[in-house]
Amino acid sequence: MLNLPNPGHGVGLRPAHFAQVLDGSARADWFEVISENYMIAGGRPLQILERVRAVAPVVLHGVSMNLGGCDPLRDDYLGDLLALARRVEPAWISDHLCWCATDGRFIHDLMPLPFTEEALRHVSERIRRVQDRLGRQILIENVSSYLGYRHSTMTEWEFISTISQEADCGILLDVNNVYVSAFNRGFDPLEYLDGIPRDRVGQFHLAGHTNAGTHLVDTHDHPVSAEVWELYRAGVIRFGKIPSLLERDDNIPPFAELLGEADHARALESEVLGGCADAA
Repeated sequence: MLNLPNPGHGVGLRPAHFAQVLDGSARADWFEVISENYMIAGGRPLQILERVRAVAPVVLHGVSMNLGGCDPLRDDYLGDLLALARRVEPAWISDHLCWCATDGRFIHDLMPLPFTEEALRHVSERIRRVQDRLGRQILIENVSSYLGYRHSTMTEWEFISTISQEADCGILLDVNNVYVSAFNRGFDPLEYLDGIPRDRVGQFHLAGHTNAGTHLVDTHDHPVSAEVWELYRAGVIRFGKIPSLLERDDNIPPFAELLGEADHARALESEVLGGCADAA
């Protein structure tokens, strides 16, 4: 079971909006930051993060833990992450269910895993070790994919659900990634949602993608599409009142536009859940 706060509907903190956030003209329920950008001993980024944390909850979201990789878990990395967590007291910590490095070389992408019993045992054990090191549960995020592995023996939703139970961790359900992967690989995104246990989802991600005609690319450089909003609605119906986060990593618009999308998520949640959405 998860025991996480629900800060509401947040926005990813990006340098383009630092000044507005710090002067109080740009406010959100909470902010998600890329952990690796602040896992440092000092300097301006960390000073800014501490000032942001003083006015709003913060979540640490990592991109290089390499949970699915075969390289040993990096104790220096986990030590730096733990130090940052102690400094800013995040509401929770998350990273991706993927591999992104081999033989010490990072490929700067989030590569999907084969959905096999061997991979399941491997990742579950690594997540347990990470949680022991950090002294807390983490959330694992489903990544977007463009093809599947011939050796997979189960669906993606069976894979991530079983890992969440075996490792006793939570799930960061990226709704856009579900939609992108479903389009690219030909499965039903609603079946994916139905296969995820209700008590393991601690956060939603919402983002935009690029339609390349034959496939969708998870680019985070567009507003959330109508189809992803509909899938989010289905997610709220299934999982209830879960905090959501609006991601944008390129073509970053004015903060008010991002906040408008976060407010749209709030409105959809309220529409689906009625008065319950506004309850504490």
